[in-house]
Amino acid sequence: MKYAKPPLSIDRQLDLLASRGMIIPDRARAFRYLSHISYFRLRGYWIPFERTNSSPNHAFQEGTTFDDVLDLYVFDRKFRLFVIEAVERVEVSLRAHFANGLGLKYGSHFYLDESYLRNSETHGKLIDNLTTEIKRSREKFIEHYRTTYEEPSLPPIWAVSEVMSFGQLSTWFKHLKSRRDRKLIARAYAIDERVLQSFMHHLTFIRNIAAHHGRLWNRRMTITMTIPRNPPELAAMFNHGEEAKRYIGNTVILLAHLSKLISPGTSWPTRICKLIEDLPPTRPVAMGFQRNWRELSLWDDS
Repeated sequence: MKYAKPPLSIDRQLDLLASRGMIIPDRARAFRYLSHISYFRLRGYWIPFERTNSSPNHAFQEGTTFDDVLDLYVFDRKFRLFVIEAVERVEVSLRAHFANGLGLKYGSHFYLDESYLRNSETHGKLIDNLTTEIKRSREKFIEHYRTTYEEPSLPPIWAVSEVMSFGQLSTWFKHLKSRRDRKLIARAYAIDERVLQSFMHHLTFIRNIAAHHGRLWNRRMTITMTIPRNPPELAAMFNHGEEAKRYIGNTVILLAHLSKLISPGTSWPTRICKLIEDLPPTRPVAMGFQRNWRELSLWDDS
């Protein structure tokens, strides 16, 4: 089948939405938003307002307004910023525990030794990637090492862990040869090392979506996370349904848990709870939360 849809002017886009049943009270305002957001991007936010089985006409549910769609878009933009804030906190903490824990155990340049990883081929690729990042870096601590020391050719682990990407950090953690080393890092978060490994990989995916301003609130994830089984009180907070595991709800719960562990007294869980709570009642379920999500003690200030 050959693609044959012609490009439409913004006026014609608005006409099309109106013909499908969307109420557009202020056409000039809607025109302005479509000119800055784009029809294609906003489309992902009006799909939940379409009638079931309305394809190929994509008719809207009765009473759907342009502002309904715009409100959901604005919510997702705020939600995405909240998620980035929490991911940053977790990422910085992981870098610290990776460098400090293994640096103290094995020495400043242990990572140059391939015997600490599962296989030499993976180690070679990771070192090549890391070397590229270091050559590209203009960080003062990297410049200082470069001009001060001749050997080893790369800086100590506590310096390189700040330069490697989060994706690289996740790969280093995953390929550590000794499970004891992974457990050493995971112990700081009171979760199993397999859960942490899975979550790090999942967060690189979430971080990439957020960094490119992609839709998060009801996106069906291709890279999911392993749900913790322990401690039991934490495991009970997650939605264990197979379909729910594909959505962002469980991610938010573990981010909230880790944020409180890393920074006791943080207001992040309370603030994101308030943001989600302001959505219509059915929407948190569409994000993968349990129906009683608001009753979780996780959102309390304590």
